[in-house]
Amino acid sequence: MYHKTTLPSGVRVLTEEVPSVFSVSIGIWVTCGSRYELEAERGISHFIEHLLFKGTKTRTAQDIAREIDSLGGILNAFTSKEYTCFFAKVLENHLPRAVELLADTFQNSIFPPEEMERERQVILQEIHQIQDSPDDYIHDLFYKTIFYGHQLGYPITGAEDVIKKLSRDNIGSFMSSAYTAPRVIVSAAGKLTHGKILDLVGDSFAHPGPDPGTSSSPPSPVSNFLSVNFRDLEQVHCCLGIRGLPVNHDQRYTFHLLSTILGGGMSSRLFQEIREKRGWAYSIYSFVSSYLDTGLLVVYFASGEKRVKDISLLCADSLKEFSVKAVTDDELARAKEQLKGHLLLSMESSDSRMTKLARGEIYFGRYITVEDIISGIDKVTAEDVRALAKELFQNNTLCMATLGPIREDQLFHERLSLDV
Repeated sequence: MYHKTTLPSGVRVLTEEVPSVFSVSIGIWVTCGSRYELEAERGISHFIEHLLFKGTKTRTAQDIAREIDSLGGILNAFTSKEYTCFFAKVLENHLPRAVELLADTFQNSIFPPEEMERERQVILQEIHQIQDSPDDYIHDLFYKTIFYGHQLGYPITGAEDVIKKLSRDNIGSFMSSAYTAPRVIVSAAGKLTHGKILDLVGDSFAHPGPDPGTSSSPPSPVSNFLSVNFRDLEQVHCCLGIRGLPVNHDQRYTFHLLSTILGGGMSSRLFQEIREKRGWAYSIYSFVSSYLDTGLLVVYFASGEKRVKDISLLCADSLKEFSVKAVTDDELARAKEQLKGHLLLSMESSDSRMTKLARGEIYFGRYITVEDIISGIDKVTAEDVRALAKELFQNNTLCMATLGPIREDQLFHERLSLDV
């Protein structure tokens, strides 16, 4: 059962009771991520995520680690482009201590200078690790390409030169303006009652604060961009894709089904054609990434340099085919069951339910039931997929980023276009 209460401070509290589980997951969400950072702040949201577990007025970093371990629980955090989340997952009987610990780290962190310097080095190593992992780093390069000049193109981990300069004053100033009560959501799911959660979080989040709003305009229209990044590797790692739909678009289920049929699993068109039939790549897949005002449909693959152009052309042709030829009944039915299966399996964990609650509030302002999602998926027709593909591919251009031993003149081809 779902409940929502808005505290006098403006903090929204969302709960879903799941009596059949033993755990409770509770998260503190702030609607602030890397897309809301200025050039001189790139990576500050992710830095804050790291720092909030490094000491409060009454606990050291070691105290925090020992306490969550003594509860047999999980304490963690993550940053995205549009929000940051700090969460705990514990057995139901340990919920009061977990909430107190989470609230203390969120509201009373003191950013000890020695911990801040240590964590600065950890984040710099994280940036280097991503850059040393081509199958990860290619995604950062692609986002920079397709969102050229916009905050959505920034890597969440930030810019190395900015991370080296960020001070405690910078952190404090950013949190004062961004971490205000109207932008905070507390979501919890599992073996709980709404009243108990309100009792536990009410005092901790009772203080109101101004809401300065967020500052990020929609990204500009994109042209055909090709970003070729030479590196002496065994394979060329590639991402290519188009701008798509925002999270709350009416055709979001059609968009996800299109991606699933294209490259969403072992039975998908690209996997069958490029890996199973031709043996040109070990890994190839597609995915949807959506935001408040835009979205992406992306294909990733890695292969030897001699096959990159061929695979890219096959990917472009596969995208075009959606707009000129209806998907088969079998493909559509299989994709629908795949999406519904993934959804229902995720509902078996309290942390997935907690995340679903918060994202529903952030992007829709309401609770989205599992039944609503399944109904939306089931309603999509083959003609819906064809019509959406035609609309997207006639008004979009294909972008591509590569990382590996390849040059631009080895990639260019006039067929790398989606004009139909």
